[in-house]
Amino acid sequence: MRNSKFFILLLTILPWLTAPFIGKSSFKRFLPGTIFMCLYVTAEGIVAEKKKWWWFPYAIRPNVLGEMPLILGPFFVGSLWILKYTFGNFKLYMKVNIVIDTIFTYFMIDRFKKIGYVTLVRFSKFQLSLLFLVKSILMYGFQVLYEKYSPPPHEPCSETIK
Repeated sequence: MRNSKFFILLLTILPWLTAPFIGKSSFKRFLPGTIFMCLYVTAEGIVAEKKKWWWFPYAIRPNVLGEMPLILGPFFVGSLWILKYTFGNFKLYMKVNIVIDTIFTYFMIDRFKKIGYVTLVRFSKFQLSLLFLVKSILMYGFQVLYEKYSPPPHEPCSETIK
């Protein structure tokens, strides 16, 4: 389990090394949608734990969801990257999400199971794929609504007052 802890730590930290390349304006623009989705996924994790959809035998700390390293690392930063490059083109957004979600569901889950990080219990891989699809649509929809109803960002004034 010692190597597993190191792997989980890397899984959480490494995505953040790419965050400076997202750009400050893109980071700020897509942060609301990403935070909304992370809160949603955290709530989903609480429900999943009670209904035993999946199981994280790896305990970070007592009363902390086992999926928090995934949520705070690759999910958070990955959501920012995906929104940055696909927002405004829903078909591309969905294609990218389907590819990434499929890789996670059908390849990474097995790897995580081997190291003792997560196991699907009452959820099949297909059901997990459908859940990811719903979450992708929710995040995109939230970002569309946020941009439609939030005030535009303030532009710095280029004129000087005399």
